[in-house]
Amino acid sequence: MSAASSAGYPESGMPRATYAGERVGEETKPSYKTTELMAFVAAVVAVLIASAVVGDDARGVDRFPAGQAWLYVTLLTIGYMISRGLAKSGSRGRDDGARV
Repeated sequence: MSAASSAGYPESGMPRATYAGERVGEETKPSYKTTELMAFVAAVVAVLIASAVVGDDARGVDRFPAGQAWLYVTLLTIGYMISRGLAKSGSRGRDDGARV
C-alpha cells in the first residue's frame, strides 16, 4: 500500500520538492552578509571610542566610565542577537550540507 501519509508528503515523510531537487524555502543570509552586523560592529566601536575619548569633568570624575560603556555593548549585543533570532525564526530552509 503506497498512500501518502499527509497532503504533499510521501510515506517516507520527506516533502516531494526535495525529491525533485527543488528548494522548499530559502534560509536567511549569513550574519556576516547583513547590514545589521555592520551596524552592530559600528555601534560597538563607537561606544568604546566614545568611552575612551570622553574625558573627566571639572571635578575629575569620568563622565563615561568603561563599566557603563561595556553595559551598552552588552545591550547592543542582546539587541543584535534578538534581531538575528527574529530573522531566522521566520525563515524556512534546509541544510543540504553545502558550505560556502
